Amino acid sequence: MTHGRPRPALAGAVQENGVTRSIGGAGSLLRAGCAVLALTLAACGSGEGAAKGQGGQKGGGPGGPGGQPPQVGFITVQPTDAALVTVLPGRTVAFQSSEVRPQVSGVIQRRFFEEGSIVRQGQPLYQIDPSLYRAAVNQAAANVTASQAAAQAAQVRAGRLAPLAEIEAVSRQEYTDAAATARQSAATVQQNRAALETARINLRFTTVPAPISGRIGRSLFTVGALVTTSQADPLATIQQLDPIFVDIQRSAADLLSLRRSLAQGGVVPASAQMRLQLEDGSDYGYAGTVQFSEVVVDQSTGTVTIRARFPNPQGLLLPGMFVRASFAQAINQRAFLVPQSAVTRDPQGRARLFIVGPGNRAVQRDVVAERTQGEYWVVTQGLNPGDRVITQGLLPTLRPNAPVRPVPATAPQQVRPPSPEQLEKMQQSKKGG
Repeated sequence: MTHGRPRPALAGAVQENGVTRSIGGAGSLLRAGCAVLALTLAACGSGEGAAKGQGGQKGGGPGGPGGQPPQVGFITVQPTDAALVTVLPGRTVAFQSSEVRPQVSGVIQRRFFEEGSIVRQGQPLYQIDPSLYRAAVNQAAANVTASQAAAQAAQVRAGRLAPLAEIEAVSRQEYTDAAATARQSAATVQQNRAALETARINLRFTTVPAPISGRIGRSLFTVGALVTTSQADPLATIQQLDPIFVDIQRSAADLLSLRRSLAQGGVVPASAQMRLQLEDGSDYGYAGTVQFSEVVVDQSTGTVTIRARFPNPQGLLLPGMFVRASFAQAINQRAFLVPQSAVTRDPQGRARLFIVGPGNRAVQRDVVAERTQGEYWVVTQGLNPGDRVITQGLLPTLRPNAPVRPVPATAPQQVRPPSPEQLEKMQQSKKGG
């Protein structure tokens, strides 16, 4: 036994009571723990390096099975014709509208139509008491007869005095007066005939006809009412509804922009076809044509009126209805049609998409897509002919400059089973959970 100050125990083998056993001090335990920690960190580092090697360079998207780039579907875009469709509010207006008014005064004796029915031009609508006007016709006819008799007598007298005046049996003045009286009598006959014709017209006006063909509304005057030629209210109103007009208000600023686009080229005028959307949101089954555009801007609204004509055989459109009219004002010949699934927008509302760039890497493009056409965005700026736009794949997680495996969008997507490494990781994650 060694006496004195005790020494710290060292790792090694000692013999006690004839039995050999190994012992370790605190230092040896600490060194062993550090070694284990270092090995663990090295293993984690190697795993992260392998993951990075599979995922590609910095900024790339998630890798595909077996460390391959993700497969994406693309379409090759080419410029095409895209109609510049405009939707504007409008009001329906009757094709023809006429107020039925009396042209003579009198009491209404009869009404010949049913309210709300279809009437034809010239069809009798009202009968005004004709007794006074029939008497006026008889009086005018009598005046014509009297004036004809007087004219005949004056003409005979002038004829008798003519030879006497040549031989100076009567004075020249007497013959001149007789000839003038004969001519005045003939003029009186013409005046009385005109009065007779006026009386006959007034008598005909006692039957009030339909000025146009169409649907007649309610009668504002009943049988027995006194009507006059100067009254404010009409007897009834007739409106022709087939065809029918639609008046649309268009901003003058929009017209200026359209004319600039037409002048710059690439945009050509479209046909004057128009469609309607009714107040309940349904589509009107018939297409219309633009008739004309006003040449004057309304000073109070700054708009120009455009009038379109629509068939209305079923009478579905009524005057005064609110509708929404859509029509192609021009055709853009340099537009690209891109599926809506390929276009995303940033918080500022700017449109973006990915294309397959050089080296099969995803390239992000800012584009101008202000309107849709069916299931496509109409892109007017930001694309070139032949660009391969990514429409299928990991679009939500795709990053700029990420390597991709492009295939046509119509090609079937291959689904592969997970690799053994991925299966092991999935099992470990389940055990840890």
